[in-house]
Amino acid sequence: MRTDTPWSTLPARDHLLAGAADGAGPPVLDVVVPVYNEEKDLEPCVLRLHDHLARTFPYAFRITVADNASTDRTPQVAARLAAALPRVRSYRLEEKGRGRALRTVWSHSDAPVLAYMDVDLSTDLNALLPLVAPLISGHSDLAIGSRLARSSRVVRGSKREFISRAYNLILRSSLAARFSDAQCGFKAIRREVAQRLLPMVEDTGWFFDTEMLVLAERAGLRIHEVPVDWVDDPDSTVHIVRTATDDLKGVWRVGRALAVGALPLDRLARPFGDDPRDRALSGVPRGLARQLVGFCVVGALSTLFYLALYSLFRLGVGPQIANGGALLVSAVANTAANRRLTFGVRGRGGAVRHQAQGLVVFAIGLALTSGSLAALGAASGSPSHGTELAVLIAANLAATVLRFLLFRAWVFPDRASGGPAASAAPASAGRADDTHHELGNVR
Repeated sequence: MRTDTPWSTLPARDHLLAGAADGAGPPVLDVVVPVYNEEKDLEPCVLRLHDHLARTFPYAFRITVADNASTDRTPQVAARLAAALPRVRSYRLEEKGRGRALRTVWSHSDAPVLAYMDVDLSTDLNALLPLVAPLISGHSDLAIGSRLARSSRVVRGSKREFISRAYNLILRSSLAARFSDAQCGFKAIRREVAQRLLPMVEDTGWFFDTEMLVLAERAGLRIHEVPVDWVDDPDSTVHIVRTATDDLKGVWRVGRALAVGALPLDRLARPFGDDPRDRALSGVPRGLARQLVGFCVVGALSTLFYLALYSLFRLGVGPQIANGGALLVSAVANTAANRRLTFGVRGRGGAVRHQAQGLVVFAIGLALTSGSLAALGAASGSPSHGTELAVLIAANLAATVLRFLLFRAWVFPDRASGGPAASAAPASAGRADDTHHELGNVR
């Protein structure tokens, strides 16, 4: 798989054109059905899915059977279906793994919307069009079916229900996930998002879905959830204990990578003005809204940190020395936090220069706050500690506005303009895909 995706922001989501629904042109939707030893269920599944799409889906579509190294007659059944139905094709992989199958097929698909579903068709197919509609319209980046939504109707045993809810509770508590159902085999993604997201996803098995969703959510991509009607397949061959163990290992690995900032999630950023109507606006800096939010959050935390330091230093030294020391320490922390969280700069490149420029901004803030303290002392002689804090807060508010403008225009200019933020980005990210070449034959 390609890992040399450009580091600019993702293109704006456009509404896809309908094209020819008779299948003459490229498909708008490619539905992947990953299978392993499913010679019995594969044909009725594909025929039912094909009939449903042909009757109800208003866009050109394709169904791709991804055979995960089956040892029974599944490859022959898939080949027969591909030969009989022009909108069906088959992939043969020589290694097992649902994640590996999805990555391989999605990476080589020419359809702008990519989806997958389990071969047992546990999910009611009436949810397929609502699943992909937000991706076709340009509203969302990914879409998932949810069995845990309030309006979902689910028929399954208490054991699987408990495992599913416990797993999602683990994701919410450990990875701060906000999506409701990571394991439902009913998902879709826009192709341009998949091209950048999949190289970051390491898992090739059942944890593939969860890892993909967690990274997408952390990158700020829009995930649409669709309540589904779902009936459990009593003949499922999924090994629950082994799958649960692998999932927990995956949670630990992804959590650790996110904690140390090892994943270049900024390559998944969407530009400001994603709506085509907004792109006609002139003079609106890209990413301004997101940067303002990040700057305000970092600024609020930095202010609390500064006030705590000032109060601590004030116990042993005068107000000017306490102010200077507290402002210096908090300024270094503020620059580092804004560098990574607000302006999305990763890696060590340019870090020293950014801190040096941040100290210049600090000097301006020091002049404002120190001047305010000096003016207060001259006016009232011996002000109370509360009065000092009030004056410092007001001075810091004025310095904050100037600090943001200097950070945005000088310290961390827009990476599209070739500034430091651009030069600090690493040349490549993620890992090389273990399915670098096409596996098997495409029929």
